[in-house]
Amino acid sequence: MTAAKADSFDHILETAGYKQTNQRRRVLEVIIKNRDRHLSVEEVYDELKKTKCRVGLATVYRTIKLFEKVGFIRHIALDDGDLRYQIIDPEEKREHQHLICEICGDVVDIQDSIDIPKEQLEYIEKKVFTEKGFIVTNPKVQIYGICKNCSKKLINEEVADVAVMRG
Repeated sequence: MTAAKADSFDHILETAGYKQTNQRRRVLEVIIKNRDRHLSVEEVYDELKKTKCRVGLATVYRTIKLFEKVGFIRHIALDDGDLRYQIIDPEEKREHQHLICEICGDVVDIQDSIDIPKEQLEYIEKKVFTEKGFIVTNPKVQIYGICKNCSKKLINEEVADVAVMRG
């Protein structure tokens, strides 16, 4: 973690009335290091164990909840009830969309090149309000499917099954 990021995070915590601790800093380092993986609390804990950091799972849960409360991270709720976490980018004007693998649970950010344009989301929001009287407060798009790694495994398994059948 860079000194500037650490100082910024310390300031956010202090402004919210919390102190920085070594354990909080270590949890933050794991989240930043794995920012494109959208880790669950258990995965953050597993990463900390790999670094020989002495922190309990309950502490990781509390720390993640604190980070979310002060606005440093947000959760992504998957259909199976699992929560994944990502750092909030202050430059981001709105929440971005995600691709979610139905097999391994991997969560991938949709990059700007294939992101749903803001105008289309606004159109949907207006249409939903006009036709249903429903006010959209937090539009989220999550596209479920099968990631590249899992699809390769499925193809390899199918090829192996065909080879055995011909065998």
